[in-house]
Amino acid sequence: MSSPNDAATILVIDDHVALAQGFAQALTGAGYKALVAHTADIALREAQLHQPEAIILDFQMPFINGAGFLYRLRANEDLRRTPVLVITGQTLTDEVRAELRELGAQVRTKPLGLADLLTETRALVQRGHDERASDSAKGPPRI
Repeated sequence: MSSPNDAATILVIDDHVALAQGFAQALTGAGYKALVAHTADIALREAQLHQPEAIILDFQMPFINGAGFLYRLRANEDLRRTPVLVITGQTLTDEVRAELRELGAQVRTKPLGLADLLTETRALVQRGHDERASDSAKGPPRI
């Protein structure tokens, strides 16, 4: 099991190229392996290919928004429990926030400073490690 500084892979998904690249650069500087996608479709392919330890997801994207991406992500058995942080610059209704929580995502409002990004990322990666450790302690499913 790796620690956050053992190059945990983080997928950053945002249609704002400069913001996504800035987040990726900060994560790389902190010792993570950062991948970037600018659409939900590309992000799903990247997630399937690289199995990231955590995902930073912009809510407002063209074609498929953050909730749509999460439904697709959670439908994939290998990605179902990947920790996700949804970031948004818009005001979300209580219903949308509840839906995102039901889909296993945390929500933060933009702007998200780099220190907050790194703190949130460490927590996401740790949550993922804790869940995997808990799953493996339970042993294989009984048939």
